Amino acid sequence: MNRQQQKLLRGLVIAAVVLLAVLAAVLLFKRHSAEKQAEEEAAQEAASAITEDHGYTSLTYTNSTATLSFTLDEDGSWIWADDPEFPLDDSTITYIIQILQSLKPQQTITDGDTLEAYGLDQPSATLTATDAETGETLKLTFGKATTDGTSYYMLMNDAECPVYIVSDTLYDYLSTPIYDMCVLPELPVLTEETLNSLTIQGAVETTLTAAHNESVGTDDAEDTDEETTDGEETSSVTWTSGETDVTDNETLQSLLDELSTLSFTKCADYKPSDEAVELCGFGSPTAVLTASYVTDSGTEGTLTLTLGTKNVDGDSYYARMDDDTTIYLISASAVSALVTAASSGLGA
Repeated sequence: MNRQQQKLLRGLVIAAVVLLAVLAAVLLFKRHSAEKQAEEEAAQEAASAITEDHGYTSLTYTNSTATLSFTLDEDGSWIWADDPEFPLDDSTITYIIQILQSLKPQQTITDGDTLEAYGLDQPSATLTATDAETGETLKLTFGKATTDGTSYYMLMNDAECPVYIVSDTLYDYLSTPIYDMCVLPELPVLTEETLNSLTIQGAVETTLTAAHNESVGTDDAEDTDEETTDGEETSSVTWTSGETDVTDNETLQSLLDELSTLSFTKCADYKPSDEAVELCGFGSPTAVLTASYVTDSGTEGTLTLTLGTKNVDGDSYYARMDDDTTIYLISASAVSALVTAASSGLGA
């Protein structure tokens, strides 16, 4: 082969390489465009299925600890399917429905890794919502969190592709325990002006009686710069324990401060077993408070508050109110004076 032929062959080889590179680039571009189009179409399909204004009437979600199901009752309120009598605060369920109707994938993966790589082979949570009117069901399956921890991998309607990445907001709501959705009963606001008597039982039993004293003021301001109103009624409360005036007792004053702000912090057990009642210390209560008071309507009311033992964290007591069998939690710091009075009385 002479030099001219070699030169021609070299040119042909270069041209072929360039052509192959161009073809590869075109194919890569087409593939990328096709993947992008597929992702866009999948995202649009997901957004349409998710954000369509369905009239969901039932909702079930499963997380790492429980499976919870909810349905709409005749009044349009959500109830816990396992126990319709449970005092459900349905705001969490309402938020979930709202998120479903506005959820949009942050990213759509149509040609990705294995389901195992996204944690979707063993889902961390699932959600199923049903529209009773249309009979349509939406199912979302969640895998693991993304690297930055702000989003989750998700599948829709049992399809293994595409994989979606969505914000962690919905997943966080699916982690809400049922007892965190319990409507807590309100304890009456007990003040010196409304209280008539207190009985505290524990290692020591103490009964306290309030005497409400009213007096009419007189104008004695002749020798002072202060003005008083003639005939103005003032009131004071005298507390006695037996024959002893304990009005100024520090433990009593601390107890009165506590009673004016008492509140439960959480439901611990809605329908406890006898064993649970015993384990929470109600067989031998730490303290039992019985308060007689005047209600806003002027009638006589009675509150019985029973404290069991402290919870595992040690920051709260198990508590019950009146005849309610539900076990609640109440902050230990909110009943410290009550516990003191139950264990050792009012002291010196």
